[in-house]
Amino acid sequence: MSKTAILYRMVTDEHICPYGLRSKDLLEREGFSVEDHHLTSRKETDKFKEKHGVETTPQTFINNERVGGYDELREHFDKGEAGQTGTTYTPVVAIFSVAALLSLAFQFAVSGDFISIRTLMLFIAFSMTLLAVQKLQDLYSFTNSFITYDLLAMKWLRYGYIYPFIEAYAGIGMVAQLPALAVAPFSLFIGTVGAISVFKAVYVDKRELKCACVGGDSNVPLGFVSLSENLFMIVGALIMSLL
Repeated sequence: MSKTAILYRMVTDEHICPYGLRSKDLLEREGFSVEDHHLTSRKETDKFKEKHGVETTPQTFINNERVGGYDELREHFDKGEAGQTGTTYTPVVAIFSVAALLSLAFQFAVSGDFISIRTLMLFIAFSMTLLAVQKLQDLYSFTNSFITYDLLAMKWLRYGYIYPFIEAYAGIGMVAQLPALAVAPFSLFIGTVGAISVFKAVYVDKRELKCACVGGDSNVPLGFVSLSENLFMIVGALIMSLL
């Protein structure tokens, strides 16, 4: 016998509830045939909530018993909590992975080779540029996190606002192969200050902080991965100076 679930979710001209869509998808992946009922107005939605004594929609019913909303439905199927929870390195891993693939693709398109010292330089440059974009999305949020551990930003708050622009400039300059004197000093400076700041905060002061490397709202812990961003900048500057 096929399994059937009844789902009530809000679908209006102004709003389609994302958790209703997620509930429907989860039910179908669990092998249920879904009786999908749309609540097409705020009045209809409020009437449904009042009738069933609930505060939110969507609501799922299985075997004539109310399971609840999306979170309760996940719990019913022994699924973990939805979304990312706690600290995570996922944003940094994603950026470094994309930067690495971009570097290989760019180098292959230009020279027909995948691996060279130029590939490493491109990886550093793309990583810096992508990380800078994350910071530039919300400078206020970024600086709120950055000034809690960066030694220079603590003393001169404006540096926190300038930092992402310098990082982006250095990364783009490396891709464009600008003269070393025009790029390397900037990369070396922010990389060195950043590395010292992170090392002091994490390994000397033993502070547990969130890293601002991918923006101020991230749950990336301040640590070795954060330090790697600064080390990349230093290495990139040295490579530019030596080539």
